Amino acid sequence: MLRRPKPTDSEADLLREQQELLAAGGQSTVTVVKRPDKRRGDAAAADAHEQEKQRDVVTIEDLPDEIPTLTPAKKSRFKQERVRFEDEDPEERLDRHDTHISAVLSRIIERDTSAVPVSLPCITGTAFPKVLRRSVVESERQERAPRGRKSIFARQIAAQRSLNGSDTRDKSSASRHVGFSPLESMETERPESDVMDRVGGPLLLSGQGLGIANSAMETMKIHEENQARLQAMSKSEILEEQRKLLAQLDPRLVDFVRSRKAQRTPGSESSSSPVQRLPNSSSTELDHIIKAQESQRDTMEEEDENQLVVQPPITEEELPIKPQKEWLHMDKVEPEKLEWTRDLPAPRMLSTKKAMQARFDFAGTLIPPNKDLPTHLGLHHHGEEPELAGYSLQELFLLSRSQLNQQRNLAVSTLANVLTKARAGEFNSSLKGSILSSLLDAGLLFLLRFSLDDGVQGVMSAAVHALRALLVSSDDEECLDNAFPWLLGMATFPLLPTAQEDEDEEDEGLDEALKETAKEKEEKKTDHDVARQDVVKGFLKMQGLHRLRYILEVVRPSPRVVLDILEVLIRIARHSTAAAIQILDCPRLMDTVISEFLPCSWTPAASQAPSSLYGLPIALAMKLLRVLASAGRHACARILNSLGGKELLSRFVVVEPSEMLLEAGEALRCSTEALRLFAVAAGYGQACSLYMDLYPVLVKRLQAGNRPCASSEAVLFLELDRIRALLVLLTQVTQTAGCHEELQRGLVNAQGTECPPPPPVLWSHVTGLQPTVISSLKGCVRALDGSSQMSSALILLPSYLLYVEAYYSQLCVQSSFQPVQCLQELESLTSDVLLPLISHQAMENMTSSFRSNSVICNPGLSAPGGEVVPSLPGLSCSRLMNSSTMAGPNSPLPLPTALLYLLNTITSIHKGLIKKFSRLILSDSVLSYLQSCIGAMPSVSHMSSWILRHEHHLLYLLLRLAHKLVPVEPEVAKHASLFHQVSLALLSWLLPGSEYLAHELLSVTTFSHSLLPEGGCGEPEVAALAELQLKERTSPAVGALLCDALNHLPSIRGCYLTHLAHMEPSVLSSRDRYLGRTPFISSHFLPELTGPSLPSDWPFLPLISLYERTGWSAGGGQQVESLPAGSVQSATHCLQWLLVLESWREQALTAVPPVAKLARLACVFLCSSDLFLERPVQELTWALFRRLTQPAQLEALDLGSAPPGLASFHDLYSALLVQYEAVSFGDPLFGCFMLLPLQRRYSVTMRLAMFGEHVGMLRSLGVSLQQLPVPLEKFTSPMEDSLPLLRLYFRALLTGALKRNWCPVLYVVAIAHLNAFIFSQDAVTEEVEAARRSLLRTTYYLTDEVLKNHLLLFRLPQQNSELGFSTYEQLPPIRAHRLESIVGTEEKGGER
Repeated sequence: MLRRPKPTDSEADLLREQQELLAAGGQSTVTVVKRPDKRRGDAAAADAHEQEKQRDVVTIEDLPDEIPTLTPAKKSRFKQERVRFEDEDPEERLDRHDTHISAVLSRIIERDTSAVPVSLPCITGTAFPKVLRRSVVESERQERAPRGRKSIFARQIAAQRSLNGSDTRDKSSASRHVGFSPLESMETERPESDVMDRVGGPLLLSGQGLGIANSAMETMKIHEENQARLQAMSKSEILEEQRKLLAQLDPRLVDFVRSRKAQRTPGSESSSSPVQRLPNSSSTELDHIIKAQESQRDTMEEEDENQLVVQPPITEEELPIKPQKEWLHMDKVEPEKLEWTRDLPAPRMLSTKKAMQARFDFAGTLIPPNKDLPTHLGLHHHGEEPELAGYSLQELFLLSRSQLNQQRNLAVSTLANVLTKARAGEFNSSLKGSILSSLLDAGLLFLLRFSLDDGVQGVMSAAVHALRALLVSSDDEECLDNAFPWLLGMATFPLLPTAQEDEDEEDEGLDEALKETAKEKEEKKTDHDVARQDVVKGFLKMQGLHRLRYILEVVRPSPRVVLDILEVLIRIARHSTAAAIQILDCPRLMDTVISEFLPCSWTPAASQAPSSLYGLPIALAMKLLRVLASAGRHACARILNSLGGKELLSRFVVVEPSEMLLEAGEALRCSTEALRLFAVAAGYGQACSLYMDLYPVLVKRLQAGNRPCASSEAVLFLELDRIRALLVLLTQVTQTAGCHEELQRGLVNAQGTECPPPPPVLWSHVTGLQPTVISSLKGCVRALDGSSQMSSALILLPSYLLYVEAYYSQLCVQSSFQPVQCLQELESLTSDVLLPLISHQAMENMTSSFRSNSVICNPGLSAPGGEVVPSLPGLSCSRLMNSSTMAGPNSPLPLPTALLYLLNTITSIHKGLIKKFSRLILSDSVLSYLQSCIGAMPSVSHMSSWILRHEHHLLYLLLRLAHKLVPVEPEVAKHASLFHQVSLALLSWLLPGSEYLAHELLSVTTFSHSLLPEGGCGEPEVAALAELQLKERTSPAVGALLCDALNHLPSIRGCYLTHLAHMEPSVLSSRDRYLGRTPFISSHFLPELTGPSLPSDWPFLPLISLYERTGWSAGGGQQVESLPAGSVQSATHCLQWLLVLESWREQALTAVPPVAKLARLACVFLCSSDLFLERPVQELTWALFRRLTQPAQLEALDLGSAPPGLASFHDLYSALLVQYEAVSFGDPLFGCFMLLPLQRRYSVTMRLAMFGEHVGMLRSLGVSLQQLPVPLEKFTSPMEDSLPLLRLYFRALLTGALKRNWCPVLYVVAIAHLNAFIFSQDAVTEEVEAARRSLLRTTYYLTDEVLKNHLLLFRLPQQNSELGFSTYEQLPPIRAHRLESIVGTEEKGGER
């Protein structure tokens, strides 16, 4: 083994050991590695870099690889500017950089002086120029010499300019304490002429280049001449000349002139009104902008206004604190360092097209940009615009991240106030864009979530308040509370965003089993993506509920924060059932709410405004339980059983509000919310045992409801809300008791199938309520005659009427039902209550306000009053409450709706009473309201859906009552057509959750003979007479088809109900809600609002369904025999109903554009190979096609827009071309469908498709000119301008693919366009002109004399002639000259 070298070894020893190592073949313990020079780009550097990539290296982005040196390296500016190219010749580079004198001299170019004026030398009194001596110059200019360190040469030049009169500095600066010459303010709003008027001479010219002795006088003379010329010009002319100069001059020269003007222009009154610098509004999303007040302003004025006003430096007299002699180093004043002590200039509004950044005060109020606020308000700060008061949104965001607690608190509180005012719509007229959208896009939700985690309670409280301002709308909650006792008022739409996501591109082309589920996609989304689509869901994903629970449980904040948190939780619970379940699942959240804010015993507060709400009942906490219970029957059961809801109901229902030891209003609200929670539970058939336990208390409250007493109007309204909530509870309990026998029978007959258990409450438990309610109802009707109690009676009447309806609707299905006694009771109720109520003036006033307050007739009423963002939907009730009484407590909706609901139930039991209620239907105000509903097209959104739903109830009940009156009351029958039109319109308006009403309309009114009086008054005969003008009568007259359709109305109804069978689950769920089958109701949340229940084109549904089942899968090749059973009958019934609508109810299909009608009707040809050949189908399709091609309909037919459900009409036409070639058999009807899109005004792509890819179908397209329902001029005018299509026309004619006896229509079209093209004299491009000459020359040499004569002698299209066009007897002179100029021959005698 070799030993290690020692320090004592000599060089010979080391060499000997090296030789021994090499001889033994040993391996060295040290490896010498040559590191590559990366700067030279060695090849080894790449290998080393690859090896480094394989190692696990932790990298930090945006950091340099090497530690930067503290001393910056010296860089050569000339080396950086030097550019070298790889292929550059070194010799040329050396020549270019050669600095030898010979190289320099060779590049000298003599200046061109041909245009330089020659001036004679100045005439002086001395023979030689005066010598400048330093002592003389200094003695002459000692007083006026500028201060500072200047060279001798610079001082000489300055003195010389002063002597020549070119220096015009202000001499008054020498008298100041500080020897700095002030820079006066610059007025930029006036033209240049105004500036010159204020200056004694020119600002830029000195006259040195004039070459004369009195150059100063000549300069002033020129200046005065310019001034006189400017005075004679108007301001607009001056600005125009100014623009021209600016466009011609170098921008750097313009900047130089402006800088000289700014230094030399004397001060003016503008120094106190500085021009504001407008911020760049596009720099950030938070820079909201105020609309400019003056819209017209010149561009030059805007540029001048953007210049900052230059103010004179501050002087010692202007200092707020005078310097003392004893102060060290304060003997010299430095103005530039004292500028910050000067008072801010007053702001003023800029007269400009540009917009300004919005600024707000601490209350969230928008501050006008020209408003001068005092500085003690704390609204001025050292921002980009210190002279402007207020904070922009960007500055508030920046301030919210401050390290100072007060600044964070102030910023978040101000944002909360801004959000409140934005939600109220106070900024709509003064701001561009949406504040809510900008704030959310900038990350407001994340800011509030971070602020909730702040350790300072003030910041945390401000964040809660801002979160409440973002999510909660007090007006929305008030409207929903007012609508709770209305018909089905406890059912509401979940406040889910309606925007749908596009399908991910990653899932395209994958099997359904491989695609990610919606839950998996949701889990993969980031918090930002979720919050951008849904604010509430984003807050839940950020664990916001856990933080709110911590604030309530541990922090125990002030009363305002507690109330804000409860309101936020209510809004989250209204979002969806899933959000409500998350609230219930949040650990200890609901336990804290119930234990702290809904205690069963409490100590009364010492003051009206307690410092803490812990240990006191809060009505909002009870409301939170009620909203959570509305989310589903399982959530309600958890509240009642797991969270102690039954004990709470017992505690707050039994005790009178006056005995609750709370403030009067809060006690009434707690009692009302407890009754509402009880009603929601009873709406599921739950808590009925509690009803039996509290029966004496509830009856006592019911009996006392006739005598509401209150100390003030506000307390009276709270008392009325409490009585209405009690009546809603009793109504739900009565409906639940009415289902007991049905469920009992179902339980016996279930035989193992799932069936809800019967509720514990029996019908006998509620029969005792009816006499008390009837008595109270009569008292309310009598109270209408007294002015003092009328308003209270009008508020209570709907709830009493709804209870009476529920009682009698359930009574007739009970085993104890006594028909005779019931009929007597209904007659008494009608004479004592209903008829007096219908004829009362108060009811007439309500019906007369239908049209003015209707959201259907006035869609603008439901427009958002404040700002609305798609990710945070709301009801936007502020505008509706201000502009209409429809949503308030005095709404005209609930009383007529409840009355009609009861009348329909009574007339179903006692049909002899129907005629007595005709007065309500025949009212002029009701008929006028129905007439105005026909042409209305209400928009569906969260803002309108909640009130539209209740108005739909009113319309549906009016139509049901009218349908019963039409057969028995002749006066009502006169308006049958009106009722049918409203029924068709309502059918396409009904929202999700109202599927049962749609089913009833289809089953009862839509296909009713009695509502189609046209069938019995000669209308079919009139339609038949209108068809006599048609030349081609291969199909029966429309009148016969309409009569046949009327005879098959029951079959048509069955057809549509069959094709709507997929909606059966929704119809059953909706039926349970409308019929009061409470044990079957799963949730009081309606289905998600995605649009109307039925599509607007529902009359085409059987055709679309047939195409989806057969045509799409089989390519339209199935024959009628192979179609599903009943397909021909379904298509026939659908076409019959469409013909009825197009003939008599055209208004019902206005929502379907003509292109959509044509596309749906094309399903007749695409769903089967021979369905269109069936006689009834073809006859009806012919009739519908003729109606679609009437002049008015034809003008409205726009094939350029894509039909709903299709990418484009061209795709549909391509499928029709293929189908026609395969199965048409030359059918004229199918041929007319193919010809219709070939009109000249439609896209040329469809004509190119036929004459290019499907030219073979021209042989079978034998539609005659008489069969064509479209005027021939639609195809021939204007002249075709597509050169490829014209060549295809010519090729089809030459090859014989297009012949007159095969395809007469397109033959005429091709002849007309080719004739117009080859003889056109319009100026065109060379290519088009060459094509003209070529086609004309080819036409002349045609051997087919008939085709040649048609092309050359064509005159005008004539649809009634045999040829389809007229011809000249001989070639007109113009055409002959054209032909001769191209062909070069001379024709004689017209022989062509």
